[in-house]
Amino acid sequence: MNPNEIATKADIEILRKEIHELKSVFEKSAPEKKILRSANVREMLNISDATLQRLRTSGTLPAKKVNGTWFYELDNIKKLIK
Repeated sequence: MNPNEIATKADIEILRKEIHELKSVFEKSAPEKKILRSANVREMLNISDATLQRLRTSGTLPAKKVNGTWFYELDNIKKLIK
């Protein structure tokens, strides 16, 4: 498009539709968050920190500690709920 050309309402509507289509493609292909921190897990399960610790130490809910922060896999949390 030449900088001297003026965009019409139809041009803007086409652009809006294309942007909307791209947005829907990105939303569908965006991976689900698979790793959660303790605070997210406590909120999701509506449990206390002590309960989460008991689940972790008993092996009911596997977790990994990285630099002092516990991380949980979403799949393991879903299995726990079932």
